[in-house]
Amino acid sequence: MALKKLNPTSAGQRHKVTTSFAELTSNSSKPEKSLLSKGKSSGGRNNSGKMTMRYLGGGHKKRFRIVDFKRSKHGVPAVVKSIEYDPNRSARIALLSYADGEKAYILAPIGLTVGQKIMSGKGAIPEIGNALFLNEIPLGTLIHNVEMRPGQGGKLARSAGSYAQLAARDGEYAVLKMPSSETRMVLAKCLATIGTVSNAEHSLVISGKAGRSRWLGRRPRNRGVSMNPVDHPMGGGEGRASGGHPRSRKGLKAKGLKTRSLKNPSTKYIIERRKK
Repeated sequence: MALKKLNPTSAGQRHKVTTSFAELTSNSSKPEKSLLSKGKSSGGRNNSGKMTMRYLGGGHKKRFRIVDFKRSKHGVPAVVKSIEYDPNRSARIALLSYADGEKAYILAPIGLTVGQKIMSGKGAIPEIGNALFLNEIPLGTLIHNVEMRPGQGGKLARSAGSYAQLAARDGEYAVLKMPSSETRMVLAKCLATIGTVSNAEHSLVISGKAGRSRWLGRRPRNRGVSMNPVDHPMGGGEGRASGGHPRSRKGLKAKGLKTRSLKNPSTKYIIERRKK
């Protein structure tokens, strides 16, 4: 996949960098109807209409694609019908057609092609797109969509370009190096998919203008320093005064403060924390 820089024919085009979408198949303009559900936008409001999250609202109407993170159809071969765009996530998705006629969407890894046959479960070959148990995957393999508990469905390494690496096995646990550089243990009975998630250049995209953020449902966000003291702990002062130590609107320190709960039960499975 490649990036595309446009000619500066307008102010909005001048700095815009977008993906070429060359990896998408020509027949993927319309998603599979049976795998769609309504995508409702809240605009940052709760059930009583009160705004609980600021800077959200508007945006283009989207339909939600139901993605199979569990890969629970073990032993049934599937053929990749198309690689498609998903407005709800940074990665691309692939439409599978199983031998028994069922269809499903999965996260598309880099290198997955239309017409390729893939499989999940015990005995599957460790190739791109196949889902295997961690105790069957060769050490050093790059994986994504990793389960944290058996049968739960993939939770780790799901965004564009991300992957985890199977570093070692220790008894009933597998040792993974996470996208954050954290090293942690996961039960070896958990499923993971071989390969790296597609659309790796997603982080290099430049929108080019504020309007494109509005299309994505993001409203303008002003800094705490520019507010009054009544509105934010970092507000106030004469002229462009500094706001002191970065804090949230509620006064919690925003940089340098550890926010992970000390009572988090999964802490015992972390071997090495992520590097700062």
